[in-house]
Amino acid sequence: MPHTALIADIFAAFSSEGTAFPPMTLRGGDAMDLAQPVPPFDVLVDAISDEYLEAHPWGSGYLDAASWRHYLPFMMEYALRHITESSDVTDALLTSFRPPDRDPPRLGSLSKPQETAVLRFLDVMAYSETSASMDLAALVLSEWWTPGAIPKDLDD
Repeated sequence: MPHTALIADIFAAFSSEGTAFPPMTLRGGDAMDLAQPVPPFDVLVDAISDEYLEAHPWGSGYLDAASWRHYLPFMMEYALRHITESSDVTDALLTSFRPPDRDPPRLGSLSKPQETAVLRFLDVMAYSETSASMDLAALVLSEWWTPGAIPKDLDD
């Protein structure tokens, strides 16, 4: 599988988040988007699979920082495994890496190893000739993740 080492590094960087139950699920984020009651976490219904990620990608916009970090490694793995294909999962993931940061922060909540894993992921997505998401990934890099990026605090 291409990008196996990067995927392993991503899961290592997010190991504590990836193994804990998230306070908010992607399914719950979708419910919020539809102004419906947020369902509680269900071990079976919220088991992470390609089908689950594909059914609820835009729920990521409603996640708190801990829940967002929980889903990041799974969404990054999905994006790398499907790098040649356009998908809502990849688009939602890349969009979640864009400024401005929230209050409380999601982007600012990443540890240094997590930031490094995200940056390596974005580099692959932006510069791999096989990436179907080159343009969006390059935009994300230019807005936040690279030297000379658009200022992180847009209020300055």
